[in-house]
Amino acid sequence: MKKTIAILLLFISMTTHGQAVRKYSNEFMNIGVDAAALGMSNAVTGYTGDVNSGYWNPAGLLKIEDSEAALMHASYFANIAQYDYAAYAKKIDDRSAWGVSLIRFGVDDILNTTQLIDSEGNIDYNRISLFSTADYGLTFSYARQMKLEGFQYGVNAKVIRRVIGDFANSWGFGFDFGLQFDRNDWHFGLMLRDITTTYNVWAIDEDKYQEIQDAVAGQNQELPESTEITMPKAQLGIAKKFEFHYDYTLLAAVNLNMQFARTNDVIASDAVSIDPAVGFEFGHTDLVFLRAGVGNFQNVQQLDGSTKVNFQPNIGLGFKYKGIQIDYALTDLGDQSAALYSNIFSVKVDLSIFR
Repeated sequence: MKKTIAILLLFISMTTHGQAVRKYSNEFMNIGVDAAALGMSNAVTGYTGDVNSGYWNPAGLLKIEDSEAALMHASYFANIAQYDYAAYAKKIDDRSAWGVSLIRFGVDDILNTTQLIDSEGNIDYNRISLFSTADYGLTFSYARQMKLEGFQYGVNAKVIRRVIGDFANSWGFGFDFGLQFDRNDWHFGLMLRDITTTYNVWAIDEDKYQEIQDAVAGQNQELPESTEITMPKAQLGIAKKFEFHYDYTLLAAVNLNMQFARTNDVIASDAVSIDPAVGFEFGHTDLVFLRAGVGNFQNVQQLDGSTKVNFQPNIGLGFKYKGIQIDYALTDLGDQSAALYSNIFSVKVDLSIFR
């Protein structure tokens, strides 16, 4: 019962500290999409060029030849949390493209045992109820070729919806901006997330909140604030693709993921913290792909007070045939970071094959 109450209070606490700068607000939007990208430790900002570019860098949508769709599913925390993603993108003309994507991160069927004991002190299991918590991110993307040769830009408009059972829910809005430049097989990219900050407004059911105020003595005695702000982040990427004997390719990519605050990233200051990521993709005849990457470099304090650098290695496989691509990624291979490993599957389809 204590564990269930703790989970409940954890979700409720997500709504606290209104109008404060929250470093980890809407963090589910930073997990990533597409098993191919995750297998390369997300080092795809400079090279991305398919339907999933709406997430990684909307400027890459211009590289779509016609129209594409993508799906992904992953489970986290020993299958407690489910992460799902769907996207569609279409070329408008030779100079523009658009896309839309939806992310859901949720925990379903959580036991609410706050009313387990009635007013007379008796345990009544009929008083146990279930609730779910879910985060949704709906993104509309637009990409455009610039007049400068090799440059293209993209813009995302995001709508964030978060629901915690009947206790609280919120709406949020934000924008991203992406830029890409291609020259002589070199690919450069810049992604600015939440450039205007993403503003979330919570609505809290006060009657429901009163029911849990005394679930744990001394906890949740004051009504949480109702607003929060997600601060901007930046990602800078560079990539190059090498070809060998026409049948083999090697894509090498590097990302610098930046937050404008001091964090546990391996490079950290009061002005900016940087988490580097490196990814590789080996391909054969544009049919079979083997991927590997390493990222999420963090300074983690040990029990003896010393600091150790942890990192997250990932691997992945991909198969592509007649416009249909299926990818798999295993994240945190070898358990070298604080994150839990996950098996991730995704599929991408070039819809022009059905015409």
